[in-house]
Amino acid sequence: MAKTGSLTINSENIFPIIKKWLYSDHDIFYRELVSNGSDAITKLKKLDIMGEWQKPDDLEFKIEVITDSNEKTITFKDNGIGMTMEEVDEYINQIAFSGAKDFLEKYKDKTNEDQIIGHFGLGFYSAFMVADKVTIDTKSYKEGSVPVHWESDGGTEFEMEEGDKEEFGTTIKLYLNEDCLEFCNEYRAREVLEKYCSFMPVAIYLSNLSAEPQFETIEKDELTDKDTVVETIVEEAKTEEVEKENGEKETVEVSPAKEKYKIKKRPVAVNDTNPLWNKHPNDCSEEDYKGFYRKVFHDYKEPLFWIHLNMDYPFNLKGILYFPKLNLNYDSLDGTIKLYNNQVFIADNIKEVIPEFLMLLKGVIDCPDLPLNVSRSALQNDGFVKKISDYITKKVADKLTGMFKTDRENYEKYWADINPFIKFGCLKDEKFAEKINDSLLFKNLEGKYLTLADCLEENKEKHENRVFYITNEKEQSQYINLFKEAGLDAVYLTENIDNPFVGYLEQKNENVKFLCINSDLSDIFKEEVTEEDKEAMKSDVEALTELFRKALNKENLEVKVEKLKNDSVSSMITVSEESRRMQEMMKMYTMPGMDASLFGAGGETLVLNYNNKLVQYVLGHRDGAHTNAICEQLYDLAALSHGSLTPERMTGFIARSNELMLVMAEE
Repeated sequence: MAKTGSLTINSENIFPIIKKWLYSDHDIFYRELVSNGSDAITKLKKLDIMGEWQKPDDLEFKIEVITDSNEKTITFKDNGIGMTMEEVDEYINQIAFSGAKDFLEKYKDKTNEDQIIGHFGLGFYSAFMVADKVTIDTKSYKEGSVPVHWESDGGTEFEMEEGDKEEFGTTIKLYLNEDCLEFCNEYRAREVLEKYCSFMPVAIYLSNLSAEPQFETIEKDELTDKDTVVETIVEEAKTEEVEKENGEKETVEVSPAKEKYKIKKRPVAVNDTNPLWNKHPNDCSEEDYKGFYRKVFHDYKEPLFWIHLNMDYPFNLKGILYFPKLNLNYDSLDGTIKLYNNQVFIADNIKEVIPEFLMLLKGVIDCPDLPLNVSRSALQNDGFVKKISDYITKKVADKLTGMFKTDRENYEKYWADINPFIKFGCLKDEKFAEKINDSLLFKNLEGKYLTLADCLEENKEKHENRVFYITNEKEQSQYINLFKEAGLDAVYLTENIDNPFVGYLEQKNENVKFLCINSDLSDIFKEEVTEEDKEAMKSDVEALTELFRKALNKENLEVKVEKLKNDSVSSMITVSEESRRMQEMMKMYTMPGMDASLFGAGGETLVLNYNNKLVQYVLGHRDGAHTNAICEQLYDLAALSHGSLTPERMTGFIARSNELMLVMAEE
């Protein structure tokens, strides 16, 4: 006689769970039901190992997922441990009583917890997010067990009675509601299985009852007992006509007649039960790592290098982290770290486990010890999770510092790609910064890579504790040439992250100051000027200041007049280091459409070379017909060598250049 009743809520274990709000992603029921099947098989394997059950020789453990768009159903079938009627009553009818937890408690002295996924007993109920009706047909592995049939329409009412299942294991069938029919589409099912179950430890096979049967042809000697032969194909012998030495022709057999079989297409598992991260690094080739990267991330650009994580104590963690070829603007990077729990996909980029800066990388991390919450998709916030995060950070830092010490050539080769990641890591993670500090590199004007200590040592005679740097090689070429002529060095810091990174370096290295190459003119570029010369130049300086302010219509323009050793340089613009950093910061943080210059303007100085003929011409022709145009031209040339002109100034610069060339042509 059938048993009827109401599902019992176990108030001690239940959280605020209502079937439709149990998980944020409705497709996750695939993961939960397949995981339950994997658990059931894992339990049976452990019983076999412990000698409490003997596995038949011909038994192949597997999970089958069967879609049927005509019937609007999905079936999940496993050949695992199965359940008795009492167990169904306990594990299904009492929501949130975890079968996995009970199993572990019973066998805690005989086995370990590896590979038992379900900690909450709630996964089964994810089925009701998409189904109006769910049935279970199950039979325990125990000798003489009676099969059980259970069904519920998704309310709290169920019906349970003796079933007709012959083999041990569990079959769960979902009758989908009208809003969720997408999930019984074979292609959608494959997509979700590949998302969540690509590396589950038990083979998963997907089939479609609504599809036309598919076939393949095999050689006769390839036939196995599992194949279903549809047709025997006899291929006749192949012959060809050849000419003998005496000129006569004869027919010879090229290949003999043979039989082939047309069979039902063999099922192919949708998952890889032994992913690369589970293997020992010594057993993995370079091509294995690259192939795995292509398969998981669909990225056909080769990764630069990778780290294989393998830890057993004090927690179990395995994984592979890849350093991809990075976009040089760190803010547009989109790395992906996939988190797994016993080969079951949990989520991408879970910030509690993966340090923020590591999310620039691509990789997989599998940690069976993660303290997952009810939905398995978020983590309990405890110190254990922090230890995992710290371990991952340490391993990445160890890899980089190890490469710096033992493989400097490759480290330097990768530096252009990995330096945004490393700098971001220094800004975000103090422990990482401490470990990597001595491995930070700076590329100088000769293309040579130096550490910060090298930079300071190399330049201590010329500018102690100061490091000059370049933010834009093209725009700062005039300054770079001056530095080279004077035998001064500078380093390239050309990426978005370098502005905050320079501040970080100054904070960490007391008395060290970083200056942009165009922030000021070093005394080494200037001639020595006596006090007497300064007094003689005073009136000229005032005159030039007035002329340029008037020509440019900039009353507050800061003008400096210097005697530069290179008399071919007429004018330059310098921006104080503080102003430049403020402007860079505002560019990063202002809203779209907002003028960052409003916040960071100022600090700009026009430097005129007293030794230059054009500057002297302006002084000698203060009321000349073309003097104003020359002043504007000198300012715009300085601005161009410093950066760029506004559209209005560029238009004026081009028109003025044409006018001045026309004047030259007419003379």
